[in-house]
Amino acid sequence: MNKLIALEDAVERIPDGASLLIGGFMAVGGPNRLVDELIRQGKRELTIIANDTARPSQGLGKLVVERLVRRVVTSHIGLNAETQRQMIAGEIEVELVPQGTLAERIRAGGVGLGGVLTPTGVGTVVEEGKRTLEIDGRSYLLDLPIRADFALIAAKQADLYGNLTYALTARNFNPIMALAAETVIAEADDIVPVGCIPPDAVMTPSVLVDHLVTARHPHHPQH
Repeated sequence: MNKLIALEDAVERIPDGASLLIGGFMAVGGPNRLVDELIRQGKRELTIIANDTARPSQGLGKLVVERLVRRVVTSHIGLNAETQRQMIAGEIEVELVPQGTLAERIRAGGVGLGGVLTPTGVGTVVEEGKRTLEIDGRSYLLDLPIRADFALIAAKQADLYGNLTYALTARNFNPIMALAAETVIAEADDIVPVGCIPPDAVMTPSVLVDHLVTARHPHHPQH
């Protein structure tokens, strides 16, 4: 089934107050057209789960600047002074999660695990409010799975069915996020006919992708 739809139509499906998994690492490998369209349509009260909040002028950092975000679950806000300012002022809620723990919590949400046991954060502020378990004399934190209403992911190449490939480090959070949302919207640099991507090159299979948009305007109509 052809999953290609207009950018505007894809983002219209996202209501105010939705939770969004957004791929990328400092805007590299992120769904930048989808983010820009969220801003254009003025989607508000969003919960964003992402590795970082980029910079104020880049990627999902622009969502923070436009005050469209209510809550952020992330591992890093150090390069976005606006995220820091809003957090200190109490204008945005920020949950900081160690990067590896964040990735594993998303993966756990995607594959149906009940949680992640990790020693990272034991004895620090990360431990506050969490259950701890002792296994073979070592303490672990139980971190709960993460799922979201939508995943916005970026691919290098897609076919019309929604099979995806990624380039280099853009593979970062995108594949696991595609597992952990009720609706997956993928943005691709290039969209090719079905059969052009070898099966063993597919990194996210079409069954996980609900809607597909182009990362730039196509040069010719897709059929």
